[in-house]
Amino acid sequence: MRCLLGLVTLQLWTASATEDRTITKVVKLLQSMMEKSKLEGDNERVLYAKYKCYCDTNEAEKKFIIEDLGKKIALLESQIEEIQAATGKLSEEVAKLTEDMAANKAAQAAATKIREDENAAFLKLEKDLVDSIALMEDAIKVLTEVGADQTLGAAQDHKQFMANYDKTTLLKLKNSVRQALVAASSFVSKAQVSKMESFIQQAPFTGTYASQSGEVVGILKQMKDTFTANLQSARATEKAAQEAYDKLMADLKAAYDEMSKSYDSKQEQLGSNDDDLASKKEQLATAKTEKADAEKFLAELLVMCESKAKDYNKRVLLRTNEQAAIAEAISILNSDQAFATFGEVSATKSGATSFLQKALVKAHPAGADSQDRRNAARDVLRKVAKSHKSLLLTKIAALLEADNPFTIVLAEIKKMLKLIDEEQAADDKQHDWCVSERIENNKLLEEKKALIVTLTGEIDKLVDTIENPETGLKAQIKEAEETLETNIKSQKTMTAARVESNLAYQKDIENLVEAETLLKKAIVVLKVYYSKIVTSSAAMIQASPAPPDTWDADYKGQSTGGTNAISMLEFILENTKTEETQAHDAEKSAQHTYEDEMQSLKDEQASTEENLANLQKTLAEKEEELIGKKEDLEATKKAKAAIEAYLLKIKPGCDFITMNIETRTANRVEEKAALNKATELIKGTPAYKVAIAEAHNETLGDCLSICAGREEHVECKACLASVTVPGYCAGHAGTEGC
Repeated sequence: MRCLLGLVTLQLWTASATEDRTITKVVKLLQSMMEKSKLEGDNERVLYAKYKCYCDTNEAEKKFIIEDLGKKIALLESQIEEIQAATGKLSEEVAKLTEDMAANKAAQAAATKIREDENAAFLKLEKDLVDSIALMEDAIKVLTEVGADQTLGAAQDHKQFMANYDKTTLLKLKNSVRQALVAASSFVSKAQVSKMESFIQQAPFTGTYASQSGEVVGILKQMKDTFTANLQSARATEKAAQEAYDKLMADLKAAYDEMSKSYDSKQEQLGSNDDDLASKKEQLATAKTEKADAEKFLAELLVMCESKAKDYNKRVLLRTNEQAAIAEAISILNSDQAFATFGEVSATKSGATSFLQKALVKAHPAGADSQDRRNAARDVLRKVAKSHKSLLLTKIAALLEADNPFTIVLAEIKKMLKLIDEEQAADDKQHDWCVSERIENNKLLEEKKALIVTLTGEIDKLVDTIENPETGLKAQIKEAEETLETNIKSQKTMTAARVESNLAYQKDIENLVEAETLLKKAIVVLKVYYSKIVTSSAAMIQASPAPPDTWDADYKGQSTGGTNAISMLEFILENTKTEETQAHDAEKSAQHTYEDEMQSLKDEQASTEENLANLQKTLAEKEEELIGKKEDLEATKKAKAAIEAYLLKIKPGCDFITMNIETRTANRVEEKAALNKATELIKGTPAYKVAIAEAHNETLGDCLSICAGREEHVECKACLASVTVPGYCAGHAGTEGC
């Protein structure tokens, strides 16, 4: 190397005998480079100050905008929530108004229907009353014309009036009076009805009837007055009902109109809210977009300004180093010893590669629910009562033994028969209930048992899905975690190896630089400096306002002058550059291999993490499902136990009724037969028959002497009816004795 340096120096030295030495030209070139470097440093200082001002101003502005937009977004979100809450409340009120309006309409329809029904009933009643009053007026008129009205003097001599009436006219009179009396019959007393029926049955021209017909006229007049009063009352009631209906409908319609206005108003508010909500949402979206843009601009600005600051500091450092290198080179080259050496060194054939080392490249690991009869009846009852232990039959037998009146005994027997029927009905109901309850609960019990089996199977399946040592979710999660751990370790190992390799590469470059220093301190300083300049560009953003211009993206320094100086030593640096290129290529290849393998490991890591997350999610779902199934199983077991306890609880009563229902039914049949037999025996006794006859005679009253043995004779019937024999025969021509 020293020989090569000497050869180049010698060539420069001897280029021209009359010109400055080549080393002198290099020194002058280096001095010119020093002055220019200082001038460029001053200029870059001014440019960076302007750039720094731009960064500080825009950073403060964007932070203020972001903070202001954050407050605006919070306010808009609050306003949107208030509008949505108001809209929800309005929607509920509109729904309630809709329901109330429908109810109001239904109430109007119901009230109208009731009013129409009431009016129809009134019209029918009014017609009936008007027609009845007309009939009564006709009957009263007819009876008055034949002298029936005792309030008239002519009525006391019936015959003088009857001389002017033929039979046909009298029959017509009878029909008219009958119609009026029929119409009034539902409004008079039973005694009055009897009077009217007697009057109608007797011919109006037989005997003396003036007192009866006069009383009938009085009744008809009374009923006419009653009907007239009823008609007035009905009309007054109808009028009041119509007025009440009109008022009710007015109130309902007013309420409906008010609700309708409120409904329209709220619908309008809802529409307004929708518009306002849409506007607020649009403003919110715009504010979020602007905030995001400002945040993005700020983030990029901070990165850009930080990058520019680093670039500036780096350039200052580079320039300082450059100036130091130039100064050192000048110092070295401008010494007397350098002149002497350059003048005496001869050319050499040794190459620069003998001082260089190969780059170290290492492999990286890969990843992976009568007395006799009385006694006979008593004996029958006692026998059955004893055989069936019946308290009811024993009680009836005791009554017979105590010689109680037959009516009391028969009444008790009737009560006993009814009680037996009620008890039988209760037994049948209890029996049917037991059968139904047992069937239903046994069915439900079987369902619970089947459900327990199903739930147990599902729980076992879930447990296997979760705990199976080979295919269970926990096993899969463990495997995935181990795979992920191995992957991360591989990444760390690979990264460590890459760092180690890179350090070796850097050492190699350092060795190359050291080799250059062996050429000559001045040349090494210059070459190392210019060969180590890193070309960098500050990250730029498309923003407004744009940052001010500074310097060129790449730092060049005094590369032009340096190149001129280094060109003198080009031959010496050739082999060094070649070896350095090989070291860079080996490092680049190793870095690409590392990045490819790391990407593969990161893809595997992402896939494993996603799979692990899915497994953990599935595990949580299955564990939650398992807890639910266990709770369902426990609840089903409790339900099963409750059903079994219930069946056990009703078992004694139901077993008793089920086992004894036929016997109890048969016993009751015998009890009823005994009671019916006792009734038959009692009713066959002479005493009972005498008692019945006495009771019947009591019903004949004052007519007993007339009716004794001849109750079907007309005299008896007329006595019982409190009418004369001719009068009774007039209405019952076929009666014995007429």
